Amino acid sequence: MNLHEYQGKQILSSYGVGIQRGMVATTPEEAVQVAKQLTEETGTGWHVIKAQVHAGGRGKGGGVKLAKNLDELKSHAENILGMQLVTPQTTAEGKTVHQVLIAEDVYYPGESETSEIYMSVLLNRATGRNMIMYSTEGGMDIEEVAEKTPHLIFTEEIDPATGLLPFQCRKVAFNLGLEGKAFKEMTKFVACLYKAYDGADASLFEINPVLKTSDDKIIAVDAKVSIDDNALYRHKDYAEMRDVREEDASEVEAGEYGLSYVKLDGNVGCMVNGAGLAMATMDIIKHAGGNPANFLDVGGTADAARVEQAFRIILKDDNVKALLVNIFGGIVRCDRVAQGVVDAYKNIGEINVPLIVRLQGTNATEAKKLIDESGLEVHSVILLQEAADKVAEVLA
Repeated sequence: MNLHEYQGKQILSSYGVGIQRGMVATTPEEAVQVAKQLTEETGTGWHVIKAQVHAGGRGKGGGVKLAKNLDELKSHAENILGMQLVTPQTTAEGKTVHQVLIAEDVYYPGESETSEIYMSVLLNRATGRNMIMYSTEGGMDIEEVAEKTPHLIFTEEIDPATGLLPFQCRKVAFNLGLEGKAFKEMTKFVACLYKAYDGADASLFEINPVLKTSDDKIIAVDAKVSIDDNALYRHKDYAEMRDVREEDASEVEAGEYGLSYVKLDGNVGCMVNGAGLAMATMDIIKHAGGNPANFLDVGGTADAARVEQAFRIILKDDNVKALLVNIFGGIVRCDRVAQGVVDAYKNIGEINVPLIVRLQGTNATEAKKLIDESGLEVHSVILLQEAADKVAEVLA
C-alpha cells in the first residue's frame, strides 16, 4: 500500500526522524489558513505547495511550487488542486490532485551551504537482507545517477540477526562527506529511519532529498513510503491511510471480492488460479504473440460468483481482445469454475471476445461436460500449448 508524502512523514516523525513540517489542505482557502498556522508554529516566511499523488517527479509536472507570500500561495493552490498532474511516473492521462501539502521553507540562508542527499531503505532480494541505499546526488533521478555515475551510489546491508549497528550509521555519514554536527545528525537520522522502516513493516522508504540545512540539521524533505499489504493487520492506523482514489478502480473492486488483480497494457485477459500458474500463463501468451492484459488469480477457494465477478472486471478493459481461463483443479474444483464460466456468460450477456478455457485436475471431466453442454461459444483446450496456439489463432 502506497502512502502520500504527508502520511509517510507522519510515520517518520513518530520514530524521531527530522522532517520538513507541513499540513494538508483540500481547498485554496484552507491552504491559506494552514500557511498562517504553519508560520505561527515554525516562523517560516515562504511556503512550498506540493501536490499529493502517488507518483514521483511531481515538480516536473508543475505539482510543486514555492510561494513567497499568501497571495502567491493561494494562486498556486488554485492551479494545482483539481489539475491532472502528469509526471514521468504516471500515465499520459495523469492523476487528479485532490489535496496539497503546505510545507515550511527549509532552504533558508545560513553559515554553510545546503546539500541534498538520496536515501532509501528496501529489501535486497538477491541477498534476502534489508539495505540502505544512499548517494550525495540527491534531488535527481536515482536511475540516471546509477547509469551515469554508479560510483556515487553506496549501499549498506543489514544483518537480520543484529539489526542496524551504530558503526554502519557512522559509515553512511562518512561516505556522504559529512562532519561535525551534520555527521552526528546524520547518524541519528539513519538509525531512526531504519527503525521506522522496520517498525512500520514497510517494503520501501525513499527520501529524495534528505536535506542538510545551512545550520547542519538533517531532515526529510520528501517521503515515498510503501507498506507491506500482508502486515496491515498489525497496523490498523496505517490501513486507514489508504487512498483508493490513487488506485486503479478495477484493482480496488477486485480486492473487495478477494481477487488478486493487476491491470496491464496487453490484449489478452487472463483468469488463473495460483500465482505461479498465472505467471506461466502470461509467459506463454507472450510467447504466442499476444500480450497479457492483466494478472488475475481467483484463488484456491473460487466459487461461481467469484469467477463471474472476475469475468466482469476483465471485460471492463476495452483493450481485451481474447480471454484465457486456465485453471488447475486442486483445492478449487474444475466443475465449480466451469459453472462460474457458464453463469457469467448468461448473466453478463453477450461476450464479444473469444473465450479459451483450459480446465485440468479435480473434476476436469465434469467441467468439460458442463461447458460442452452449455451451448456457449467456448474454445475448450487440454494442453497449455494448445491454449497458446488458440490465443495466436484468435488474435490473427
